[in-house]
Amino acid sequence: MRALGAFLQSCLVLLIRADHWRLKDSANCELNRKQTDLNSFLWTIKRDPPSYFYGTIHVPYTRVWDFIPENSKQAFQESNIVYFELDLTDPYTISALTSCQLLPQGENLQDVLPRDIYRRLKRHLEYVKLMMPSWMTPDQRGKGLYADYLFNAIAGNWERKRPVWVMLMVNSLTEADIKTRGVPVLDLYLAQEAERMRKRTGAVEKVEEQCHPLNGLNFSQLIPPLSGAAERGVVVE
Repeated sequence: MRALGAFLQSCLVLLIRADHWRLKDSANCELNRKQTDLNSFLWTIKRDPPSYFYGTIHVPYTRVWDFIPENSKQAFQESNIVYFELDLTDPYTISALTSCQLLPQGENLQDVLPRDIYRRLKRHLEYVKLMMPSWMTPDQRGKGLYADYLFNAIAGNWERKRPVWVMLMVNSLTEADIKTRGVPVLDLYLAQEAERMRKRTGAVEKVEEQCHPLNGLNFSQLIPPLSGAAERGVVVE
């Protein structure tokens, strides 16, 4: 189950290829002490020109950007081609991710979940929807992000989703996560920056390669974490 829990918070792969070697040797980097003390998730693939392998994490980029060492940012800046885990700027990718989360035609979550877990889950989502306006920040509201819209964007059509995706959805419906909605996660931010800087981009995985293993999980593996996720935040009547 740790693999499931890590799906949204896991290390991803970002392959960065530079066309020119301009990075200085680490001994000559003019980095301050705090930067040099930080661990870097940047690996160099020794070739000519060199390539880089970088690990990202599914959290809002503003949480981690100031802690990313300068050598990693410089490698990104100087690279002309960037490959991501998935191409999150491609509408097809988003559409395919949405489709793969759905149960087979004619099936609903109520048909596949034990009755008590389904009821707790439904109550929890009602609680989240009720609380969401108070969880949102003034900055979010100032940008036109409203609670009803955000709830529907995250949890809309939840009764048609497969249990594994509902579990991941529920785990992201916390006050802390809601407050950062609207801020792209690190890998999406880098993809947007690569697009803005007119870099060539691509993906190392297909949507199916991510979806099928998750959709193929044994149902008995999902019940305990899904039950626990539905318990958190539920108001007892």
